[in-house]
Amino acid sequence: MVNKKVLGIILGGGQGSRLYPLTESRSKPAVPIAGKYRLVDIPISNCIHSEIKRMFVLTQFNSASLNKHIKNTYNFSLFSAAFVDILAAEQTPENKTWFQGTADAVRQCLPHFLAHDFEYALILSGDQLYQMDFNEMVTAHIKAKAEISIATLPVNAKDATSFGILKTDSKNMIDRFIEKPAAELLPDWKSDVTNEMKSQGREYLASMGIYIFNRKLLVKLLEANKDTIDFGKEIIPGAIEKHKVLSYQYEGYWTDIGNIDSFYEANLGLTDDVPKFNLFDGDRNVLTRARILPPSKISGTTLEKTMVAEGGIINASRIENSVIGIRARIGKGTTVANSYIMGNSKFQTLDEIERCIQKNQPYAGIGDRCYINHAIVDKNCKIGNDVRINGGKHLEDQEHDAYVIKDGIVVIKAGATIPHGFTI
Repeated sequence: MVNKKVLGIILGGGQGSRLYPLTESRSKPAVPIAGKYRLVDIPISNCIHSEIKRMFVLTQFNSASLNKHIKNTYNFSLFSAAFVDILAAEQTPENKTWFQGTADAVRQCLPHFLAHDFEYALILSGDQLYQMDFNEMVTAHIKAKAEISIATLPVNAKDATSFGILKTDSKNMIDRFIEKPAAELLPDWKSDVTNEMKSQGREYLASMGIYIFNRKLLVKLLEANKDTIDFGKEIIPGAIEKHKVLSYQYEGYWTDIGNIDSFYEANLGLTDDVPKFNLFDGDRNVLTRARILPPSKISGTTLEKTMVAEGGIINASRIENSVIGIRARIGKGTTVANSYIMGNSKFQTLDEIERCIQKNQPYAGIGDRCYINHAIVDKNCKIGNDVRINGGKHLEDQEHDAYVIKDGIVVIKAGATIPHGFTI
């Protein structure tokens, strides 16, 4: 049954410059993760598992691939009220600008939301990795008679300086907020947390950017001051002084996919023996487009701490601590380590491959006798034979036509061709 009290609003984010070049031709929510999913699948899956099946995804940059993914993935019964709709920034007689921030995006789309019957707006980010039952958060919100609820994550003192930190009273109501506090201010910002969190030194409540607003208050706050453009920096701090704002403490795994380093670590973390993010949870699995692909074919390869998606043809010598995406091709004698290989959007035909071989050109995938370490290879790349890519902290940040190096991670751009024998 569709949860008619809650409307999901997923914020697609801005230009995604910190995730460049993965966002060069796609929006942040459309970035492939874990070999076969898209980032937007995370909040949508969490909503569906929580029986929240009416969702809007707000976006404005490079939205074509995101539109295509959602159109091909989230199809509900014709007799259901469920939907996942894209709302791209649009010019209107009243507003001729693009989304200026999170609150401005929701404000500009309010007419679309208010056309639906709902009591609570659940506002989510499209670039976070976590598994949460939103029903529990909604129940806590209603029980506390809150007007706004904020999902909070207990963090340690080191991490607290990078977040907006909230201070709660004995009833978990938020009475103070500070943005990225200096270390010397932290002793005054501890909140009540569970004994397990205290034992880990995680006594500071960081905002996760996940909000529940009562419908009437959301409209009031957005319409009262149209100069406010951001929830975290403007709307929330102002509301804490005048309204009942509940802290909903979440103690599970959560990470913000804000830059290349966090994206890389989140993907490689999935290869751990017991990963913090559980893709194998049958009750809270990540939903995505159902592709009709053959099983991956692996020959002569030693695999260690590796995830391999479907449709691959793998002849590598060794792959370790890596994620291999759909339709990936990896040639003989190649070693892949500490890398995320996104794979390909389609298979090349044997005739196409033969033509590339006759012209001595690389074809889709990774060639023979290559060494790929500490890298992200975006979709549809053609990496030739005898290519050596050895990322790490010894490399300085730089950008070239076919690749970018950020924080020691070599990112091969989508569709790039790396010639035979090339070395990074």
